[in-house]
Amino acid sequence: MGGMLDDIDMRTQMAGQNRLEMLLFRMHGQQLFGINVFKVKEVVHCPPLTELPGANPVIRGIASLRGTNIPVMDLSHAVGGPRMGNSADQFVIITEYNRKMLGFLVGSVERIINMNWEDVLPPPVGLGRAAYMTAVTRVDDHLVEILDVEKVLSEILGVDETITQSVDTLGQNALSKKVLIVDDSIVARKQISRVMDELGIECVTKKDGSEALEQLEAWSEEGRVSDWLSMIISDIEMPKMDGYALVMAIRKNPKLADLYVILHSSLSGVFNEAMVKKVGADHFLAKFNPDELVQMVSSHLKGLD
Repeated sequence: MGGMLDDIDMRTQMAGQNRLEMLLFRMHGQQLFGINVFKVKEVVHCPPLTELPGANPVIRGIASLRGTNIPVMDLSHAVGGPRMGNSADQFVIITEYNRKMLGFLVGSVERIINMNWEDVLPPPVGLGRAAYMTAVTRVDDHLVEILDVEKVLSEILGVDETITQSVDTLGQNALSKKVLIVDDSIVARKQISRVMDELGIECVTKKDGSEALEQLEAWSEEGRVSDWLSMIISDIEMPKMDGYALVMAIRKNPKLADLYVILHSSLSGVFNEAMVKKVGADHFLAKFNPDELVQMVSSHLKGLD
C-alpha cells in the first residue's frame, strides 16, 4: 500500500506542471514514436497469440497475461504502414485506453523520457502519417510522432456513440449557454460535439489547452464568461498545454475561476481522483461513454435553470 501511495504522490506532483513522461518505441526502421507512461501497464516480449477468425487484420490475436485476455493490435498496420513481422520477435506495450486493456505490437522499446508539453507541437502539414497523429516533438534531434490512438481505436474496434438513455429537455437558460470542448483528437472532438448536438447545446472546439486559454482570456475581456459559457469539457493529454495546466490557469485567473470544468480523458486509472482534486477540476470522466457524458452534462445544466 505504501508503494502505491508513493507512486500516486509522485505522479500527482506532475499534474499542473505541464509535464509528461513518455515511453519511446519504434515500429519499423529508425522512426521514433511516443506514448504517455500513464497509459502503459507493462512492456513484454510478445507472448503466443491466439488468432481470431474473421477479426480485423490489424488485430494479430489475443494474448493471455496472468489470466487476462488482451487483444494485440499491429500498430504499424493500423496507421497505414507495413505489417510487423513474426510476432514472436516483437514487443507488446500493454496499455489502458478508454477503459479497455489493449496490446500494441511494436518492434522495439527505447526508454522513458520526462519532458514539457510546451515542447510537444501539432503535427506539421504534409507528414505522411499526419492523419493518425496528434502531435510531434524532438528528442536528441530525432522526430518523435505521437499517434491519435482514439482515431485508431475508432476505426479498428469501433466506438459505440449511441445515446441509450432518454435525453431530458433542458431549460432555456441552460440551452442559451455554450460549451467549450478542448481536445487534440479530431475524433474525440466530433464524438463530444455529437452528444452536445443531441442535448441542443451549441459548442466551440479548440485543439489544445493553450488555444483554449487564449480564447477564454479574450472572452474575459468582453465580460463575465460564465454568463454565457456553461462549462468546459477538456482532454488531459494535449500538445503545448495539457488539461491539468489549463485547469490550474483557469483557477488562477479571477475572471475565469468560477468556470465549471470536466476533465474527459482516455487516461483512466487510480491517479485521476487525486489529480483532479489537486488541479481544481470539478469532475473527471473516462472516455468515451455517451450516456455518462449526457448524464454529467445534463446534471450540471439543470442546476443553471
